[in-house]
Amino acid sequence: MKIDILTLFPQMFDSLNYSLLGKAQDKKLLDISVHDIREYSADKHGKCDDYTFGGGAGMLMTPQPLHDCINSIDPHHEALRVYLSPKGQVMSQSITSQLAQYNYLMLVCGHYEGIDERVIQLDIDMELSIGDYVLTGGEIPAMVVVDAVSRYVDGVLHSEQSVVEESFSNGLLEYPQYTRPQEFCGLSVPEVLLSGNHKQIDLWRKQQSMLITAKNRPDLLNKK
Repeated sequence: MKIDILTLFPQMFDSLNYSLLGKAQDKKLLDISVHDIREYSADKHGKCDDYTFGGGAGMLMTPQPLHDCINSIDPHHEALRVYLSPKGQVMSQSITSQLAQYNYLMLVCGHYEGIDERVIQLDIDMELSIGDYVLTGGEIPAMVVVDAVSRYVDGVLHSEQSVVEESFSNGLLEYPQYTRPQEFCGLSVPEVLLSGNHKQIDLWRKQQSMLITAKNRPDLLNKK
């Protein structure tokens, strides 16, 4: 999968070179490139923001640098162009799996008060939010999208079953999990997990998922 990330702060994405994402890039499973929007500014000082028409707090990213950056990197519009924005549809596991079907994603990171609306009209296919809150920019949301989507790319995870059995995969939150030692600080692993009875283990995990979902995210049960 090819992913282009457009940002005013490319240094923030150094973290993508570590852990599973770094290994996936080493194996050529992921091709992640980070592009500095400022390099495309026609202003001699690299200016990429200005005051908003009509007044209001903060600065807005100007259209020229971002428009030119997008169309220089993806001149034939081969990528699904995603703008990370609190105005977008809220990301979910379902949307994540849909994004994973694309071979080429472009993630556009706004900053300050966002980007000029004309760039959205001209160049953006999808606006996506990672939750009902506002951040200082689209860089952290872009990292979230890269991490979540990459888990669906064959070979990125050590076990493909991990995608199937995790939280939200069946509309419920994930059940509790344990590893060695069998007892820790006076707390023991539930006996059913030591029984070897896979039917009983599956039943226990389903029951635990239901209980945890009812406690932490009852809205998910209302959707079922």
